[in-house]
Amino acid sequence: MDRQDRIAGGLFGLLIGDALGVPYEFHPPDALPPLEQIEMQPPAGFRRSHPTVPPGTWSDDGALALALLDSLLTCDRLDLNDFALKIRSWYEQGAYTPDGIVFDAGVQTVNAIQALQQGLPPYRSGPAGESDNGNGSLMRVLPLALWHTGDDRALVADAHMQSLPTHGHLRAQICCALYCLWARYELAGDTDAWAAATNRLREIYGNGQARIELETHIRPDDLSGGEGKGYVVDTLRSARWA
Repeated sequence: MDRQDRIAGGLFGLLIGDALGVPYEFHPPDALPPLEQIEMQPPAGFRRSHPTVPPGTWSDDGALALALLDSLLTCDRLDLNDFALKIRSWYEQGAYTPDGIVFDAGVQTVNAIQALQQGLPPYRSGPAGESDNGNGSLMRVLPLALWHTGDDRALVADAHMQSLPTHGHLRAQICCALYCLWARYELAGDTDAWAAATNRLREIYGNGQARIELETHIRPDDLSGGEGKGYVVDTLRSARWA
C-alpha cells in the first residue's frame, strides 16, 4: 500500500473500530463475548449498550475525530477556535454523525462544551483537575497525526493543543502526543514504532514537568495491557495491546 492508502486505512479503521465498540461500551472486559463473536450485531443474549442505535453507527469519538479532521482541512492548521465551533456543531446539531443524532456524550466533554457555550476560550474550557483524565481527546486525535507535515516537536505541540478544548490536564495531553508520534512512526513503517515514539518524546520533553508526568503516570516502558476503563492512560494501553 502507498502512503495515501495507509492514511485512508487509519481513518476508516478509526470509524469502523469505534462503531464496532458501540454495542459493548461500558461492559467490563470479562463480560464481553469471546473475541470471535465480536461483531456489529452482538450475539444473542448479550445486553447491548445503546440498543436503539443502528449497528455500524460510530460514537462521539468518531464524530469528534471527523470534526478535528474537518477543521484541519478547512484551516490548513490547528485552529482551536474553529475546532471548538465544530465540537459545538456536533453537540448542538448532530454534525459529523451518520444520522444527525448525538446518542451519547462523555461527562467531561459536555462540561467543556458548556464552558465554551458560556464564552470560555477553547484553550481554557477543558477541565484540568487530576480526576479530569478521561480518554476523549485521545480517542479523536488520530487525524492530526495523519494530516501533520511539521516536525516531531510541532506535532507534539499540536497534540497537546488539540486536547485543551475538552481535556486540559497535562496527562491527557501527553497521551495524545505519544499516540500521535506512535502513529507517525507506524505510518513511516518503523518496526518498533512505540519504542521510537517513546524515545523521541523523552528527547522533546527533556527533564521538565511533562517528562516527570510521562515517567510517573504513563510509564511507557510498562507494556501491560489496559483494563477497559475510560481513564486516558488505560485507553492508551488498550490501543497498544490491540
